[in-house]
Amino acid sequence: MHPCRALDPVGVATLCSVLPQLDHSPRLFYFTSSLRLRLTRTSISDATCSLPAATLRYPITELRIPRRRRLVTSAPATMFPENAVLADICATGVAGGVAVFFLLLWEQTAKFGFFDQKLNRKLVHISIGLVFMLCWPLFSSGYQGALLASLIPGLNIIRMLLLGLGIMKDEATVKSMSRFNDYRELLKGPLYYATTVTLACVVYWRTSPIAIAIICNLCAGDGLADVVGRRFGTQKLPYNRNKSIAGSVAMASAGFLSSIGYMYYFSKFGFVDKSWDMVLGFLVVSLASALVESLPISTVLDDNLTVPLTSILVGSFIF
Repeated sequence: MHPCRALDPVGVATLCSVLPQLDHSPRLFYFTSSLRLRLTRTSISDATCSLPAATLRYPITELRIPRRRRLVTSAPATMFPENAVLADICATGVAGGVAVFFLLLWEQTAKFGFFDQKLNRKLVHISIGLVFMLCWPLFSSGYQGALLASLIPGLNIIRMLLLGLGIMKDEATVKSMSRFNDYRELLKGPLYYATTVTLACVVYWRTSPIAIAIICNLCAGDGLADVVGRRFGTQKLPYNRNKSIAGSVAMASAGFLSSIGYMYYFSKFGFVDKSWDMVLGFLVVSLASALVESLPISTVLDDNLTVPLTSILVGSFIF
């Protein structure tokens, strides 16, 4: 029995609800045919004790006032609270600017030879998707926010197609994203990469742990697997001599740890509820992705295709 029914001697109550106020102090409003009571946590005992015993149909033993869930509003939404479209457009500009900054940064490092070309390519691989996902809280929660966010990697899909088909020329981009300075390479790994991030926005978005698992295993996991494997991968896998034990361990560890990090990051905004079950799910997805990446088929089909597909398939069963 709802405790507030004790205040209704004749059973004619019409509404009982908890309404949040501007000062975040819940007030309990109770309406009867001739009585309107407003109770707070400090006034519950005073209000009930002052009523005659005959008026209490049922004894009040407990009154639970639900706590409001903490919601974090994005900066663009705060600047334009009455115009969600304008807020999302601003968020798109900010996220796109951050992504372009890192792309230009790695293009310049490749141009001047600051890093080995293979390492430079993997730095692009690791950073772009993870940095872009950091910008997701800037967007609104509905499909509009997901769609506008997907425009950023979506435009990169078009760019990869134009470069890979030779319609557009950009030597710096080709050098920073290809293994052998061949523009046709952009039609494989880089194109799969941009497509994966786009689908993670449109299909799953930030409330799904699958989106976190996809991008973290693709970017952090697959990216660090190559870096660590080339430096410390002296001991090869018995079923694939092109892969190393160190690289596979690095992939599973990096994908798993980065997934946990983004779980905590998104939970601060109320997008996901962090739990040990989700942590265990991330572990299973990362181990499965590392296993598939170590198989010879990943060399034939490209890691940027097999790793996201594995994350989606296993994550769909777990989450």
